[in-house]
Amino acid sequence: MCHAGKSSGLRSGIAFPEAGGPEERRAHVVGAGLAGLSAAVALAGCGWRVALCEAGPAAGGRCRSYFDRALGCRIDNGNHLLLAGNSAAIEYLETTGARATLTGPGRALFPFFDLTNDERWVLAPNPGPLPFWIFCPSRRVPGTRGRDYWALRRFFRASPEATVADMVPDGPLYRRLVVPLSVASLNTRPEQGSARLFGRVLEESLAQGGAACVPLYPRTGLSETFVDPALAWLAGRGAEVRFGRRIAALETADGRIAALVAADGERIAAQPGEAVVLAVPAPIAADLLPGLVVPDAFEAILNLHFRVHVAPGPAGFIALLGGLAEWVFVKPEVVSVTVSAATRLMERPADALAAEIWPEVCRALDLSGVQGEAMPSVRVVKERRATIAATPAEERIRPGARTAFANLALAGDWTATGLPGTIEGAIRSGRIAADIFSR
Repeated sequence: MCHAGKSSGLRSGIAFPEAGGPEERRAHVVGAGLAGLSAAVALAGCGWRVALCEAGPAAGGRCRSYFDRALGCRIDNGNHLLLAGNSAAIEYLETTGARATLTGPGRALFPFFDLTNDERWVLAPNPGPLPFWIFCPSRRVPGTRGRDYWALRRFFRASPEATVADMVPDGPLYRRLVVPLSVASLNTRPEQGSARLFGRVLEESLAQGGAACVPLYPRTGLSETFVDPALAWLAGRGAEVRFGRRIAALETADGRIAALVAADGERIAAQPGEAVVLAVPAPIAADLLPGLVVPDAFEAILNLHFRVHVAPGPAGFIALLGGLAEWVFVKPEVVSVTVSAATRLMERPADALAAEIWPEVCRALDLSGVQGEAMPSVRVVKERRATIAATPAEERIRPGARTAFANLALAGDWTATGLPGTIEGAIRSGRIAADIFSR
């Protein structure tokens, strides 16, 4: 197995004949979202000559930044919070030289604000794996007892059909911790969300101790952290990157992908020994590969960006309960709000959503001098199909990276990574796909 960084623990399988030597092995990566960029970086790091094509005008997919003319500043198309225990994402950033672009509070620190009673608290796990923090009232959820947290172990042995709501009884722990964390990570309501998937999230975060739960987020923007450094790193290794190049069909022959056919009719041959990674959204993959079964239920995410300068506070973000807003991120030029599992809100007018959420933001951030004044300029972004629904039914049909074609692998947060549709899941999927072709 070969990786550009440290060993990932993933294992490669198939070895392919080389076209003229290791330095001439060529890999075609279709799609330049995080899964495709991850696959391209992993392959290039193993000596493959990478050709990366993207249908859109820019890389990053649902994880990128752009200049918003209405707000007059640069914003991210969504809000993403990494944890120190997200090993695939951290390795990807270390490989591309972007690790230093992350910032955060420097310790496991999660501020909460309950809009129903104005109560504030901070979840602060201790660094080590032994959870001493659950016995300290000032570090745990108000209204809970230390022994309540042992109920979280049920997620580690959840059945494939169990939902998050099935695992923990209603009470302060469920409402004030399990619900906000599961909705944020699964982008699915706890009544429908997979308990097993949420268990994997807990296994790689809280179960590892506070050192794995340190929050991390881009100092400047998503593109400056996840996209631009990767493109520069790939360019330095001779990768060919083409934007505005939509692959409309795949030609097959003798159990392999023989060519990629672009929308304008250009035929890109995949010679023997060359690899193909298909890192596109699930519906597009199903169109390109008839007979491929993919998840077909999706959940939305709502993001609002308010043009206002606010002090970031100790963490740079805060979780809200009891209202419409769920997570508020304080960035250099905007305050950004995320509402997950937001399909129910997609038909509501943007101005009505902003008018309801802005007072919640003012209360959470204690903007006494701002609340009551005119709402600042705002951009409302509705992602109707942000991620696959993280339900037991959808989890059953997520395909693996291997396909029936010898030289084709799948990548994307919708594939069977064992994680929900997160940054960590997307980046991990690209590595898994690349590993199939590694020695």
